[in-house]
Amino acid sequence: MTNAETVARLRRAYDAFSRGDFDAALKGAAHADIEFVRPGGQPPIRGIEGFRAWMEPDAFESQVIEPREFRGAGNTILVTQYSRIRGARSGIEMGVDSWALWTLDDEGLVTRIENFLDEAEALRAAGLDE
Repeated sequence: MTNAETVARLRRAYDAFSRGDFDAALKGAAHADIEFVRPGGQPPIRGIEGFRAWMEPDAFESQVIEPREFRGAGNTILVTQYSRIRGARSGIEMGVDSWALWTLDDEGLVTRIENFLDEAEALRAAGLDE
């Protein structure tokens, strides 16, 4: 799979997630044993069922994640992203920049997603720091 194909697949997953089509976000993109590493030291989520359950809205009425830049090649891609969220009960809207490091297997399936709130930390994890 070329880097362009990988980026196109990730863009489709972001688009599906942002419109609330979580099954489409995972279909053909996520490995059954995916690991999702959340920021802030929260325990990781392992397995496609757990990751799918995490996607379901709870505290947020809506969550749109806009990928802004894709960096890397081969089996890792660092995505600079901007999230717009609205609280389910409060209606409060906010936006946050974050970084997601996607790791893929040889078939192009996502095996790990690691999220970062700090750009320097994300760049180090991706091996892109200077």
